Amino acid sequence: MPLTLVVTALPGAAPASAQTIAERDCRRLERHVPAPDVAFRPGVDVRGRPVAPADLAPSPAIVPDRLTILLGVDLRRRLGLPRDLIADLPLGVIEIENGQALFNGRPLAADDAAALAAACREARRR
Repeated sequence: MPLTLVVTALPGAAPASAQTIAERDCRRLERHVPAPDVAFRPGVDVRGRPVAPADLAPSPAIVPDRLTILLGVDLRRRLGLPRDLIADLPLGVIEIENGQALFNGRPLAADDAAALAAACREARRR
């Protein structure tokens, strides 16, 4: 359903005019501001009554403290060489420890870490 908006002019601007805009377009312009009482509050239900916490016992960590990734290029496959030829070209080692990525023992720059993450995402898609 189209809405008619009256657009008032600023001083010195053109006179006010009426414009028609689709309701769905108007909704796109509105910014949603949630009421303060809809935010999550731990230990309280929707009606404000106390409830038991939903926290569970922590599960054991399954990720190792250190993750090592060997980087290399399989030249045989990349260049279409015979199957009996071993042509692996080692490029380096990436280690991830305590949330920090290291390449051959040196910290990766932020741009390099972002590029590595993007390459990993792309490889998973293949």
